[in-house]
Amino acid sequence: MGVQEVSSKEGREPIKGIFSTQEVKQVDTGTGVRKSVQKTFWFVEELDGKMEVQPLNSNYIPAGKKRFITIEDLIGRFQPEPEFYVNTVFPKMQELADTVDRADNHRSNGENFTAEFEYGNALQVDEENVRANFGLGLTYLDRGETSKANNIFERLVKLDAAFETKHKHLFNEFGISLRKNKMTKQALEYYDRALELSGGDDHLFYNIARAHFEKKDHARCVDFLLKAINSNPDFDVVLKFLTWLLDKNFVPGERLSEVRTVVRTAEIAANRQQEVAAVVNDGMELEQSSSEEGISSVENVFDDDDDDDLLLQ
Repeated sequence: MGVQEVSSKEGREPIKGIFSTQEVKQVDTGTGVRKSVQKTFWFVEELDGKMEVQPLNSNYIPAGKKRFITIEDLIGRFQPEPEFYVNTVFPKMQELADTVDRADNHRSNGENFTAEFEYGNALQVDEENVRANFGLGLTYLDRGETSKANNIFERLVKLDAAFETKHKHLFNEFGISLRKNKMTKQALEYYDRALELSGGDDHLFYNIARAHFEKKDHARCVDFLLKAINSNPDFDVVLKFLTWLLDKNFVPGERLSEVRTVVRTAEIAANRQQEVAAVVNDGMELEQSSSEEGISSVENVFDDDDDDDLLLQ
């Protein structure tokens, strides 16, 4: 749990713990100049050979902007504080994590008011805690309190950490909840921030397409569905969505040819897979759904919004 040795890169555990820096400042007292030493505590964690540092807040919780430094910089400018980490910071971090865990459990059980209370306790200790902010925002959205949810959205969209891979499940759930609560403008701003920070993947492109569809912007919807299918040609929900849009004449004229080609190519690939499977299974006949059945099932999917469950992975 304590700070590890930093003098040798080989044969040691990754560095994780509290370090401090000191800065000497000159203060004008009116009758002269006095020197003042300012001490700052940092949480340091080694990730893939790089040192990530983050300041502590007034509650001794790592909070605020993270940055990377070299191990040489760490050795030269930072002083290890192992006892402070073990006796003060680590217990505070564990207590905060336990509070958020309790809040998550209450939300999972539908106990939204108790969850709100626990998330509030966590945010009093660390107002930028990503899990607590997501959880509180989802609690408000579950209750349809869009004004309060918008306040959380305004905070989350400014937190780079909210868009890290480890929070992907919460990120997807929050974005979908924004859209389902008719907060489409916020959902798109939220997704744009994700594109800016981390680039897109097939699920993000699909979520953006759904948000544009809610705004009846069919051109932008198709644009992002095509991005999703180019990223993942086997994304079945996207192919069904494109087929449904074609059937409803929602595809803009300038994209008709491209969308038809994508759908037809997928149908050919699916037919070939069925043929191969039939041979492997010694001629077993495989049931094939008609195109009309496929279109009907897509409408049912949209009515029930079951397709969103696919994104919560």
